[in-house]
Amino acid sequence: MPWQWRYVAQTHLIIMKLIDTHCHINFNAYRNDSEEVIKRALDNNTWLINVGSQFTTSVRAVKIAEKYNEGVYAAIGLHPIHLEEFTVDEEEIQFESRAEKFDYNAYKDLAKSKKVAAIGEVGLDYFHIGDRAKKELTDDEVEKVKEKQKQVFIRQFKLAQELDLPIIVHCRDAHQDLLKILQELKADYPKARGVIHCFNENLETANKYFDLGFIISFTGLVNFVKGFEWIKEIPADKFMIETDAPYLTPPPHRGERNEPVYVKYIAKKIAEIRGVSVEEIVKTTTENAKRFFNI
Repeated sequence: MPWQWRYVAQTHLIIMKLIDTHCHINFNAYRNDSEEVIKRALDNNTWLINVGSQFTTSVRAVKIAEKYNEGVYAAIGLHPIHLEEFTVDEEEIQFESRAEKFDYNAYKDLAKSKKVAAIGEVGLDYFHIGDRAKKELTDDEVEKVKEKQKQVFIRQFKLAQELDLPIIVHCRDAHQDLLKILQELKADYPKARGVIHCFNENLETANKYFDLGFIISFTGLVNFVKGFEWIKEIPADKFMIETDAPYLTPPPHRGERNEPVYVKYIAKKIAEIRGVSVEEIVKTTTENAKRFFNI
């Protein structure tokens, strides 16, 4: 009985089906135990959307999803940081990005799988451009990188519309440009739907996305970063929850690799902020995710 309520003793929460709407079990962080991580999630009534960031990880996400009758789905897309070759070096992320040229037809063909629930992770990332500008990029080169990100995002947005799929949007230090692009695109594609993943801005910015028919999604940042009190002000049908695993692990597992089963801690924190029961947040976000991804 997959949608029944059940008791989870170790966290003292009564929960129903949870959906981690954004994780990366297709990444190398899980190369040795991806099946165990997914089993642990499914055994704990947690479904997941496994999100690609380039063609190889998108293919991997689809192959993983196709192993399961239900509960595991894929998103495919080219992340903006993978348009250039450079070293990504942050607290939780260290790797060499290889430049990839977006192949519209290759991603379209990959989307033929019935387990593909969205186009993503796509978007704009100016954070890393700014970091590189301090070391290696001229002003003209910065603008060229930004323009490339915009054009590739627009092409992936249009692919999503052709396939009637939602988009999962990454945006870092680029909300002004992203909102402008979406406002222009929505004029031609009024039924377009998308989610701004790992949202950590403010109520004013959130409302601008809501006005465009988009929703937002929260990660473990709500558990260990201050300033999310405004979550209590947003409509219940406008947000989902995610882990962004293997990154942004919430307490009580900070310092460990994140995984989908930890999405329950995000639900609990949002319930605290909104002053409602955990059950209400679980029910609401699960219904939102099922509707958004059509699963």
